[in-house]
Amino acid sequence: MYTGIVSAVFPIQVLENRENAATFKIAFDEAHLEDLNIGASVSINGACMTVVAVEGSLVTFDASSETLSRTTLGRATQGDLVNVERSAKNGVEIGGHPMSGHVDGMLSVIEVEQTNNSCIITLEIPEAYRRYTFDKGFIGLNGCSLTITELNRQNGRFKVYLIPETLRQTTYKDTKPGDLINFEIDRQTQVMVDTIYDAVKVTLQDINVSADELQP
Repeated sequence: MYTGIVSAVFPIQVLENRENAATFKIAFDEAHLEDLNIGASVSINGACMTVVAVEGSLVTFDASSETLSRTTLGRATQGDLVNVERSAKNGVEIGGHPMSGHVDGMLSVIEVEQTNNSCIITLEIPEAYRRYTFDKGFIGLNGCSLTITELNRQNGRFKVYLIPETLRQTTYKDTKPGDLINFEIDRQTQVMVDTIYDAVKVTLQDINVSADELQP
């Protein structure tokens, strides 16, 4: 599990593309290497990745075809910067919201507005995920826990406001219109919405059956 609080930005030092797979080697600093073992989970741009090797400062991750097709890692190039968060430990403060690192897909950046004290990014979420988005709800974007604002449920567009600290600590300072961003919807919201949706659907089906039985 992750908290959605990105702790560092690191470069992809080595990228090896293979058929339906890829290997990434990312240079970590000393703090992020502490107690990092093979098999550990690390969020890379919001995607949960498994450590397969640690050689000095270089940490190696393998990406499957599913990861490459569903996330921006499939479009990554050597030298790209990525948001990084180590998995959460028991008892630590969750400053964002619980995230699984299971990316749902990619969103397109519609507009980027720079102000004196913040950066406002407008994005558009696919129709299939709009019922899980709410004003002031959470969404994971490239591994960052962010708050949805000014949601237009008809066209799926919403805004996120980034403070200077978020821009300093993440790759968002370089975001521009047309960029793709990994997104993860809030799982608790998804479970509640789907449970209610299924319950209502069953109830309506039962009502229709009962109505048919009453027909002469």
